[in-house]
Amino acid sequence: MKILVTGGAGFIGSNIVETLLQDDRISKVRVLDDLSTGFMRNVEEFINHPKYEFMKGDIRDFQTCMDACQSMDAITHQAALGSVPRSIKNPINTNSVNIDGFLNMFTAAKESGIKRIVFAASSSTYGDDKNLPKQEDRIGQPLSPYAVTKLVNELYAKVFANIYGLEFIGLRYFNIFGPRQDPNGAYAAVIPLFMKAAINNDAPTINGDGSFSRDFTYVKNAVKANVLALFTENKEAVNQIYNIALGERTTLNQLWGNISRLAGCNVNAIHGPERSGDVPHSLADISKARTLLGYDPSVKISEGLGYAFDWYSKFVANV
Repeated sequence: MKILVTGGAGFIGSNIVETLLQDDRISKVRVLDDLSTGFMRNVEEFINHPKYEFMKGDIRDFQTCMDACQSMDAITHQAALGSVPRSIKNPINTNSVNIDGFLNMFTAAKESGIKRIVFAASSSTYGDDKNLPKQEDRIGQPLSPYAVTKLVNELYAKVFANIYGLEFIGLRYFNIFGPRQDPNGAYAAVIPLFMKAAINNDAPTINGDGSFSRDFTYVKNAVKANVLALFTENKEAVNQIYNIALGERTTLNQLWGNISRLAGCNVNAIHGPERSGDVPHSLADISKARTLLGYDPSVKISEGLGYAFDWYSKFVANV
């Protein structure tokens, strides 16, 4: 198979690329990325790999999407503009990338005869639904422009399946973390920020009292889900949305405690105001992905934090 990875120079995308290049079932991995939030450093180790191809381009340009789809067999669509706060500050840009770009990719896939698209959905889709654990068929109202865009993606995917016969699998990621997740910039995620603070012996800022909890999920688990979704032959598994998570939750206070212990850092966190659009608690029911996809998150939180800390120790020292 020949696989197109959109957003392949990003955090999750580059980890997917690394795994796909090692898979004997795959003859080519083409990356499409405009490098607006991804980095060449994430894929530079693949440059000389015979299966690897890089294409710089923006998914908001339809012809670029058509060019990227040429001769490909399937797509894993990771390109998006992440971050709830970023979407609140600039909803138009988030909409443009996450909805217009998504529609471009699905249309280009249809026009190019590509049968299956796996795409990055989001736990933000659950919105104000207070039920725990989160189950795929029970969502609330979106709490941010970002969440709206991710919900619209799911709706478009279902329409394309019904009208055009395209196969999709949407993966609702829950707080993915690991190597190559950038700790710098205004919209860095919490684990990279905590890692950088602990390594530098600085105090991180926790939004709220630290009791908010998340289902933090190591990136290799998300990569595994993408590979399973690309290759599944189970007809019941196709045209479905899945929670991709660990199935356990950790509070922000617990998270800082775990990371500061890894770093040997004895600094207490600073507590600031709660963030607009934040959901207090997030925990996934992953039974559907286990049953239909064969998904099993083999890397637990403590092990994943250890792997991530090893990577950040080198990255922070070199930046």
